[in-house]
Amino acid sequence: GESWSYLPGTLEEVQNISTLAKDNGIQVTTHTGNDALEERFKALGGDSPDIVHLATHGFFYPDPEIEKRDGMMMLGNETSSFKLSDDPLNRAGILFSGANAYWNGQDVPDGIDNGVLTAKEATYVSLQNTELLVLSACETGLGEIKGSEGVFGLQRAFRASGADNLLMSLWKVPDQETAEFMEAFYGHYFSENNIKDSYQHAQRVMRDKYPHDPYKWAGFVLM
Repeated sequence: GESWSYLPGTLEEVQNISTLAKDNGIQVTTHTGNDALEERFKALGGDSPDIVHLATHGFFYPDPEIEKRDGMMMLGNETSSFKLSDDPLNRAGILFSGANAYWNGQDVPDGIDNGVLTAKEATYVSLQNTELLVLSACETGLGEIKGSEGVFGLQRAFRASGADNLLMSLWKVPDQETAEFMEAFYGHYFSENNIKDSYQHAQRVMRDKYPHDPYKWAGFVLM
């Protein structure tokens, strides 16, 4: 019964970053709207670019044992396969084009992925050549702690995929302010070529602009 809303700020975000990159002589390939397919991301494996930026929706669902015990299985709903999975890597993911249809139980055309990339699927996408992966989406840094094995979620998945640095979020970040944060980050990074300094620069810019509302900018973490 859920749907994912369109995020106008993400399109602005990607367009602004693309312009900044081109102004600094950096080759850019963008995929937006219906062209932003899960298959395109999976095809990066083996020859991934230096930077991968994903501006979309993300999700993380906590351990479903309580829901299972109370009988809230939501049978017949496609979301149950994510919400009630025993594997925490299937309860975290990001969305690509077509995800809404699958999420609401509609048929997915043959030969097309469902548009929902789970953390488990992400572990099989090789990003060995990628210096920076940015997940500009909600709750992408969350996961489930499993004893001494660490946190299971997207961060673990993309570490396993080989990305050197991850920029992820800890909560439901606002659309427009996220675009502002990313523009400040990349504007500094493309000129200084230092990921950590650029991350701290973006934090300062947003803190100065929104001194009384850290919710708008403090959700992003660099790993």
